[in-house]
Amino acid sequence: MAIFTGEYECKMDAKGRILMPAKIKSRLPECSKHEFILSRGFEPCLTIYTKEEYSKVHEKFATLSTYNPEQRRLLRTFFRVSSEVEMDNLGRFLIPKRLLQYAKLEREILIVGAGDVLEIWNPEVYDNYIIDSPEEYSELAQKYLDVQHDEFNGNDHVPPASAA
Repeated sequence: MAIFTGEYECKMDAKGRILMPAKIKSRLPECSKHEFILSRGFEPCLTIYTKEEYSKVHEKFATLSTYNPEQRRLLRTFFRVSSEVEMDNLGRFLIPKRLLQYAKLEREILIVGAGDVLEIWNPEVYDNYIIDSPEEYSELAQKYLDVQHDEFNGNDHVPPASAA
């Protein structure tokens, strides 16, 4: 399993292609060295899934019922806005036009490591979705990551397996 961190400033060419940074390429698992899934993010960004991570997401979606109208809409939307993307021999990949428009991508872009996935952002938009305040960062970390705090307060929060 690849873990992606950091922030990479990149340029998109006139055709909508981006050169994958070498540090990211070196972390891609073998099954995603040349192909991955590009999807619309929940914020105005794009999400890059390795094939391995996309399989995990697909398993979650496979549990949804096609008999439930709301779940059908979620399924339809998620798969409609996801595209298989191939890197060429130079490590470039093309972003489909509808995804470019959704994420408001222009020449300057950021590729940001987000743990199991990568995100592609317009740098000006990205600034609105990060935590600038050290106090807020600390409060959110305590709220969502402090297992001892949760146990003390009687919450039934179970830490991720990797935290044990």
